[in-house]
Amino acid sequence: MSQQRSWVIDSAVPLVKGTGKNACPTGSFCNVPGINKTGSVAAYIALRYTGSMAAEITTAEYRALAELRYRIRKFVGEGDAVARGAGLEPQQYLLLLALRGLPEGVEATIRTLADRLALKHHSAVELIDRLEVHGYVRRSRSRDDRRRVLVALLPRGEKLLEQVARDRIGELRASGAALVNAISALLENGGPPAGKKLIGKRPRD
Repeated sequence: MSQQRSWVIDSAVPLVKGTGKNACPTGSFCNVPGINKTGSVAAYIALRYTGSMAAEITTAEYRALAELRYRIRKFVGEGDAVARGAGLEPQQYLLLLALRGLPEGVEATIRTLADRLALKHHSAVELIDRLEVHGYVRRSRSRDDRRRVLVALLPRGEKLLEQVARDRIGELRASGAALVNAISALLENGGPPAGKKLIGKRPRD
């Protein structure tokens, strides 16, 4: 029989203050292996939970993880096909999307775009070269630091990006519930077993 996860702190572990410079702060778990003097209840629970995760993966969790992987691959594969239909290679679409969707305040440097796409720097440069040839993006030097190269999205590239993104957003709104359900199933299967409660009061609604 598989071992259940431990969600409740062992009552056998004492909370002691101690004496002298090695004393534990009141309410801490510094006497527990793996938790230092500044350790908190949350850190201790996390330690116990992550430790128990290694001991058990249920069939339901495998199924939920497999379903999630399937749904993601299906969405990505369909997106690649839509991008090609619009005249873009999948990587070109992803770079345009990364460029248009950068967080506020983040500069569109080649390094940043490479990181967002998990590409090597030289691979990102080659990809940007091809996009620039087609008139989808433009490179320029930063005013503050001439060594920094910034990438800007041009109207032609934005038009193609919008075409693909509109399809992808529409698909998510139409059938994204299956992807959400797969994520929810995985998270729920990782929740506390029936009858177990986490320590602490439940936040009010």
